[in-house]
Amino acid sequence: MKSRTPKVLHRAGGRALVEHVVDTAVALTTPDRVFVVTGHMGEKVRETLAPRGVAFIDQAEPKGTGHAVMVGRGVLSGLDGSLVVLYGDCPMISAATLRELVRRRRESGAAATLVSTVLPDPPAWGRVIHDARGNVCAIVEVRAATPEQLAIKELNAGIYCFDAPLFWKHADEIQTDNPAGEYYLTDMVGILHRAGHAIESMRIDDPNEVFGINDRVELAVADRLIRERKARELMLDGVTIEKPETVSIDAQVKIGMDTVIEPFVRILGDTVVGEACHIGAGAIIVDSELGDRVQVGSYTLIGTSKLEDDVQAGPFARLRMANLVEKDARIGNFVELKKTRLGPGSKAMHLAYLGDSTLGAGVNVGAGTITCNYDGRLKHQTIIGSGAFIGSNSTIVAPAQIGCDAYLAAGSVITEPVPPDALAVGRARQVNKPGWAKKRLAKAKEVTPVSS
Repeated sequence: MKSRTPKVLHRAGGRALVEHVVDTAVALTTPDRVFVVTGHMGEKVRETLAPRGVAFIDQAEPKGTGHAVMVGRGVLSGLDGSLVVLYGDCPMISAATLRELVRRRRESGAAATLVSTVLPDPPAWGRVIHDARGNVCAIVEVRAATPEQLAIKELNAGIYCFDAPLFWKHADEIQTDNPAGEYYLTDMVGILHRAGHAIESMRIDDPNEVFGINDRVELAVADRLIRERKARELMLDGVTIEKPETVSIDAQVKIGMDTVIEPFVRILGDTVVGEACHIGAGAIIVDSELGDRVQVGSYTLIGTSKLEDDVQAGPFARLRMANLVEKDARIGNFVELKKTRLGPGSKAMHLAYLGDSTLGAGVNVGAGTITCNYDGRLKHQTIIGSGAFIGSNSTIVAPAQIGCDAYLAAGSVITEPVPPDALAVGRARQVNKPGWAKKRLAKAKEVTPVSS
């Protein structure tokens, strides 16, 4: 990867590669029965995965795939049932495939069932060798394969389901008699076969499920495939996505049916979008919650905010962080909200900044209004009561409190509390000087220009 970040923490489809794999594993069982083997820079992997409640096993020295499992003997060897082994850099393996893998091994009584796939132009993966009865008898790596074995199209994906007690009974038979001097997990297939146990392969039709990441090019491919799969799932569930090849939706995003998503939209993180919403072209929504029938205008940015039912936001609006926009509220073009609660039915339609503010129901915020929430050292709150009318170009210096149904005259600078039902005027009285402009022009004509 040519990176200072562990490979499995590189992101595709909105999550680290290993997060995809762990979440799929947790879908099969409880988190405390999922174990992640970590090695170099393992503390970063543990920090990322700790919230998921999984356990960790330390592989202090990397000695191969077999060794990565064997170092877990202390905590794993006492567990019965199936031992499923996954790669941390194969993010597209599905829970459905793993369930079928476990089911087949359990019902067949095989010592192991492995995932395989068939590719017309096989990469440098191990070949799956079957005996005369159809059982898998060995995995042959490319470097050790004969020309006849290289002609085999069935490839080992490196994902296994073992009978756990049998695995640990024979684990010490894995040796390092190979050019790399490592313990290969693939050797366990031959070991179990020679011990008289049945080994099966489960071929999957979609080789993308076992696509592993080794460089940035493959990372980009995985990102595209994960997002394509997500878009397809959403469309089959009743979401309209116009030009889906231009849209980026993270794997964990949830979107309700009858929502329409226009081109070049990005919906990222743990975002939830309700039903019958409309997301305009170029909008970006991150870690936010949208209710039903929310209208997001083109090129609107929404981050870590909640928009309740029937809200309208944009176009060209920015909800920067930690906002709550209540039912039927309206946010127009070039309006920015930060840590603001906009009450039900309230409106800020043009060119406004509302920061660290709480607005009640039915407030009208005129164009050019700003809350001055920062004094150079601390942030302060602005509270505006329900029904208040904020005149255009008002400047509200926080901390400030505007009473219910109060009016602020356009162009006012408000530095004191405004009582309910009051009119606050915070500006200099207008003075007209008749003929001033005409006199200025005449005086200018009397001045002789100086040549340069």
